[in-house]
Amino acid sequence: MHQQPSALPPITGVILAGGLGRRMGGVDKGMQRLDGRPMVAWVIERLAPQVGELLINANQNPESYASFGHRVVADRISGFAGPLAGLHAALSAASHPLVATAPCDSPFLPNDLVAQLHAALLASNAELAMARTGDQVHPVFCLCQRALLPHLSNFLESGERKFLLWCSTLKTVEVAFDDVAEAFENINTPADLARHEARL
Repeated sequence: MHQQPSALPPITGVILAGGLGRRMGGVDKGMQRLDGRPMVAWVIERLAPQVGELLINANQNPESYASFGHRVVADRISGFAGPLAGLHAALSAASHPLVATAPCDSPFLPNDLVAQLHAALLASNAELAMARTGDQVHPVFCLCQRALLPHLSNFLESGERKFLLWCSTLKTVEVAFDDVAEAFENINTPADLARHEARL
């Protein structure tokens, strides 16, 4: 356990690293190196100080992910069902009543992501808060109630997999991060990786 900001209630964070990395050539994205470090290490560095517990959702290389010192949880739904399956696994394993998510391929996420999402969640009495930049929403950067697990289980059991579609069934609030829009850039392809490597 590490210290999260005392102004916040206990929150579980999860890094979503459970995908197949198709656009990256079928490799494990979180383990791709950016400036000499696996991308997931960058995300851990940003997200861990914001939460009381950190989980990593991964379906490949569990030993490699476990080496970072956080609990690794695999999808409970087979077939690499996407980030919603990762959230489902995290809600099932979380120790705290609120769960914050971030993807493993966004190494520059804001240092106040969780605090901003939490403030909006409280102010709106919402079930889920998600980040937005301009007119683009980023549902995989969200904070939601662990109590949504049965609702999400039912949604996934119906065969649905779309994160935004699930969010549309909830009371959600969008939180603008327009001043740090670049923090939500994700690295999906080898070209993206090379471009950020050059920038660093």
